Amino acid sequence: MNHTEGMLKPGSYSGKTILITGGGTGLGRSVGKYLLELGANLVISSRKKDVIDRTAAELMQETGGKVLAVACDIRKYDEVEKVIKAAEEKFGKIDAVLNNAAGNFISPTERLSHRAFDIVVDIVLRGTYYVTLAAGKNWIAKKQSGSFLNIVTTYAWTGSGYVVPSACGKAGVLALTRSLAVEWAKYKIRSNAIAPGPFPTEGAWSRLMPGELVKKFDPAARIPVGRVGEHQELANLAAYLMSDYSAYINGEVVTIDGGEWLRHGGEFSYLEELKPEMWDALEKTRK
Repeated sequence: MNHTEGMLKPGSYSGKTILITGGGTGLGRSVGKYLLELGANLVISSRKKDVIDRTAAELMQETGGKVLAVACDIRKYDEVEKVIKAAEEKFGKIDAVLNNAAGNFISPTERLSHRAFDIVVDIVLRGTYYVTLAAGKNWIAKKQSGSFLNIVTTYAWTGSGYVVPSACGKAGVLALTRSLAVEWAKYKIRSNAIAPGPFPTEGAWSRLMPGELVKKFDPAARIPVGRVGEHQELANLAAYLMSDYSAYINGEVVTIDGGEWLRHGGEFSYLEELKPEMWDALEKTRK
């Protein structure tokens, strides 16, 4: 047994259907693959239809499971409702939702336009509460139990320089998680969250820390256990928290970061070391 192996017993998710927003790439894809291996039906959504269609085909081939890909901009409530409707038409019901979709970039706050701020907060916070509201209302109306799992960050409670829109949005998601854990428990709906440390993915880390910056600010060097996370570790935790094995866990935020935030607090605050010319070069990579 080691940390790169699946944790739950085979068939743990048989007959269950899970919706993952932002499920076409990165950690969302990794969690989705593991749930399929455990017997789940999977619904993945993203604005990029070509990406989720490709991912769905790959995952079905890799696992033999069933995947429904539905294009959706989670900032638009009517599109979220269409995802839920499509999932129910295909699989009958949704048992759990993983609010994974997010947006982020590093920048001094004074360099941001109000539109850039809006983009991040709208995806992270508005998108999460739209999905949560639509799915929760649906479960309540049908007297169906359910489980929400939200991906936050450790700087949701510490704050962090240079990722202020993300910090604001994730703090809101954390408040949403804890608030609904109390309010909706009477409907047999649980709400929990995971706060991951560095789990490098091509999408996230290549945009946040392109080129030589990854070498200059090696994430592993900041972590007490001396390494970054493996995707299977987060998939194990996510699968557990959405399953019936964790039926008594509600309103909790589980940190999985190798002790990073306890050592540093404010994951991106170290970017104070960057000079203006380095910020200029970083901005050019995003244009």
